[in-house]
Amino acid sequence: MSPKPYDAILLASFGGPEGQDDVIPFLRNVTRGRGIPDERLEEVATHYRANGGVSPINAQNRALKAALEAELAVQSIDIPVYWGNRNWDPFIQSTLEEMYEKGHRRVLMLSTSAYSGYSSCRQYREDAGVALRASGLEGKLEVDKVRQYFNTPGFIEPSVDGLKAAIADVRQQLAETGNPDGRITVVFATHSIPTSDAEAAGPKDKSYLDGVFPVSEWKATDLYSAQHLAVAEEIMSRVPEAAGLEHTLVFQSRSGAPHVPWLEPDINDAFEEYKKDGVAGVIVMPIGFVSDHMEVVWDLDTEAKDTAAELGLAFHRAPTAGTHPAFVSGLVELIKERLGTSTERVAATTCGAWFDVCRPECCVKVMRDGTTKPTIAAVDAEVKAPAL
Repeated sequence: MSPKPYDAILLASFGGPEGQDDVIPFLRNVTRGRGIPDERLEEVATHYRANGGVSPINAQNRALKAALEAELAVQSIDIPVYWGNRNWDPFIQSTLEEMYEKGHRRVLMLSTSAYSGYSSCRQYREDAGVALRASGLEGKLEVDKVRQYFNTPGFIEPSVDGLKAAIADVRQQLAETGNPDGRITVVFATHSIPTSDAEAAGPKDKSYLDGVFPVSEWKATDLYSAQHLAVAEEIMSRVPEAAGLEHTLVFQSRSGAPHVPWLEPDINDAFEEYKKDGVAGVIVMPIGFVSDHMEVVWDLDTEAKDTAAELGLAFHRAPTAGTHPAFVSGLVELIKERLGTSTERVAATTCGAWFDVCRPECCVKVMRDGTTKPTIAAVDAEVKAPAL
């Protein structure tokens, strides 16, 4: 996409509750349109309840916003950063309204999801399109989105640092139990999604990926998994201490009806298989997540850690990118790409730099009846939330 003189940045994220009274209203927002009763939502609310009803994601987004502002200032880039969420205050619509009221007209959106897929990319574009239409800002405020950054050096480097520290820690744990040479498996974890969504990730015409990440180079049957595996292999290749260690991709945080197929294996099931196979320690690398939000704190630091303890596996969970300096500066480099102040489109792994503008049918949402989710006119026209 051609550079533009953007006058504001929108940090767009998922959002999370800030107290016990927020939990059910938040979950209603997340599951809107599905007709799920509050009794069922209360079952899902357990991990939020156990943490005082507060999701860590909001504090982490505030920290990331502050880190971005500081890095922009260091690089003498005079552009303000705003923050808006899909499912909780501050909502994307109210943030866009605030931006317009303050005189901004060209907004560059940066989401806290790194990979291709409906929820992680396309839906953020739809969020912007819906918000512009609902607020009456269609035709008045322009919103573009930064490319997916799963394979940028800034996103990968924090995991390289984390893996080095994790190997040393698990080796120490095994030595203390008298098994210094025990087998270690590096477990790359990401959010599970319905297999139909995974299969729909990326452009409908996969030949569009030729020259960037052709299907012949995928290590999985779907793009979502293939991108994660490419990142996992890149991280392993950058850590000499990881030479000879096994590594796998697992999934977590599954939700929805049991009869609907989701990506597997679940991390806890995988741990049981590793134990049977003679593995002594596991290193969990949460590469599917930008920060240590609830899916990390509960599903990994609580459930997966407990499973490892029950099985007698040494366990270490590496940190997410968070506000790691390399990650923050890498995000600023993506902003500079779109401003036209940097012409280098950096990328690591076997994938090339991802697209600024996705195909209109890219990462569609597959509904339960097999049809795809209809789009709003603003989306189809690619006017204010371009290239959906």
